[in-house]
Amino acid sequence: MKLVEQLRGRFGVEFVLRVLGVASSTYHGWVARQADPSDREREDRAITAEIVDIHTASGGTYGSPRVHQVLRRRGVRVSRKRVERLMRQAGLPGALLRKQWRTPSTRQDPRTAPAPDRVNRDFTAPAPDRLWVADATRIRTGEGVFWLA
Repeated sequence: MKLVEQLRGRFGVEFVLRVLGVASSTYHGWVARQADPSDREREDRAITAEIVDIHTASGGTYGSPRVHQVLRRRGVRVSRKRVERLMRQAGLPGALLRKQWRTPSTRQDPRTAPAPDRVNRDFTAPAPDRLWVADATRIRTGEGVFWLA
């Protein structure tokens, strides 16, 4: 119908509708609904405005379940499916958490033998400076990888 609105000045409404194969009653019904939307459409517009506010405040990370939760806290009674539909219509996606593949920091050669255990898992030292043991842990942060030794 928006195409008909765009082309009506150049070609006329009836001609565009005939070319598109759309009944004129469909077009005129759409025009009437645009001028006087139903209560449901008005509610949808108000809820969509709230949803856009919540989605923007979350940095675009909230999906329909969290947006629905915030709406309920604000006292707006609406189903999660309706929130989902309105978000889809408004083009508001939530952040996708993808399963990330864990890659080891060191790629082992399967043909080589592992390093020998020279202390036989006994980490007690008879005197200072006799036994040295180390470990490194990889910690992922928002700014990159952090190594703790």
